[in-house]
Amino acid sequence: MTQAIINAVLLVAGIGLVASLLISVASTFMSVKVNEKEVAVRDCLPGANCGACGYSGCDAYAKAVAEDSSVPANLCRPGGASVAKAVADVMGVEVLESKPMAAFVHCHGDCFNNAQKEIYYGLESCAAAKMLYGGKGACTAGCLGCGDCAKACQYDAICMENGIAHVDTRKCTACGMCVKACPNKLISIIPLAEKSVVTCSNHEKGAVVRKECKNGCIGCMKCQKNCPAEAIKVVDNLAVVDYDKCIGCGTCVKGCPVGCLELIKI
Repeated sequence: MTQAIINAVLLVAGIGLVASLLISVASTFMSVKVNEKEVAVRDCLPGANCGACGYSGCDAYAKAVAEDSSVPANLCRPGGASVAKAVADVMGVEVLESKPMAAFVHCHGDCFNNAQKEIYYGLESCAAAKMLYGGKGACTAGCLGCGDCAKACQYDAICMENGIAHVDTRKCTACGMCVKACPNKLISIIPLAEKSVVTCSNHEKGAVVRKECKNGCIGCMKCQKNCPAEAIKVVDNLAVVDYDKCIGCGTCVKGCPVGCLELIKI
């Protein structure tokens, strides 16, 4: 009986020894080489996985930077200048200046400007409102007011006030999560500089827009005609600002008859 137990123990021990040897050999010959620079770059990144850099997440961006010298080190918007410098130091390259950016909501159709077509009680979701009835406001192109962008923001940079979203640029990291969350595509990432911005996203004709919202762009083209830098074009009944050309003179703001243009430093 005792010998049987000893034999069983020796058998199990032998199997364990053989298995450990096989695992050791397999780990040696089948191991995947780790790019040390990729790991170092990944450690520099904040881990937001927002995709604002143009890659699927921080891991993908770190891999791209480590393997391709043409990929800039300053693409991480949430990390800003400090992360860009850290990544550049790891890669041994000169860091390019990263322009401060922030999210902006292209709508000023709050409860004072946007005519209300109905009162809604139900699921507080912009996506649901867009799909079911287009929102409670007469302008279905405007902010739906349910706060999907605020819920998506990881930095508590968006709040709802008077029925529309507002961005706190002191907290915004330009990660772009709010851009993805907005079903009406009202939010864009723009430079943190004194520029003209359009607070409307309605592409309908002027007469229709005026009935829906006091602040809506009517496509009159006065801004386009008056801009000394040719930075504004009216495209499909809506003014569009080219931020690379805008000099922040405010001429378009003064000439806008409906007040849908603002000159702000965000």
